[in-house]
Amino acid sequence: MRHRLFAVLAAAIITLSACGINSIPTAEEEAKAKWADVQNQYQRRADLIPNLVATVQGYANQERNVLTAVTEARASATRVTVTPEQLTDPEAMRRFAEAQGRLSAAIIPLQRLQEAYPELRSNTNFMALQSQLEGTENRIAVARRDYNAAVQAYNTEIRTFPSVIGARVIYGARPMTPYQADEAAQRAPTVSFGNSQ
Repeated sequence: MRHRLFAVLAAAIITLSACGINSIPTAEEEAKAKWADVQNQYQRRADLIPNLVATVQGYANQERNVLTAVTEARASATRVTVTPEQLTDPEAMRRFAEAQGRLSAAIIPLQRLQEAYPELRSNTNFMALQSQLEGTENRIAVARRDYNAAVQAYNTEIRTFPSVIGARVIYGARPMTPYQADEAAQRAPTVSFGNSQ
């Protein structure tokens, strides 16, 4: 009788360990951590932009509309957030991507402003801030890529056997939503070296 109980207990432990008891929460926490990295990079950008705008304003007061658009887009982007609980909500992810896309689009005229005013190109502070902004955009791209990889790993884990058993029975796990660019990002930007903007 004891041997049977021991055998049943051992089989239950082996079965449960193969059902994603540890791997599902590990994958979920990894995806949440990667999402925190994405938000961190967006926050870095939001913190950096006021400094960039202040520097540009000192050299190009006549371009107030461009700077106002960037400031407003930044404010709008920081109001839209996605919590770890909303990672399974495609609509929340879409709203977040749209707000961040508007900010990215508003930054493009700043680059044109730099090209239009050669004195800005020679300004060390402007160039340093521009470099920081470019680096931040690269960090955001890497953070989004890492988040999507973590979401893919999590979604694969909760949908494959035998983890699917633990995912449904124990955790009630739902697939997370990967970061997706808004539709405007699907079109290639137009590059023009003319004087018109």
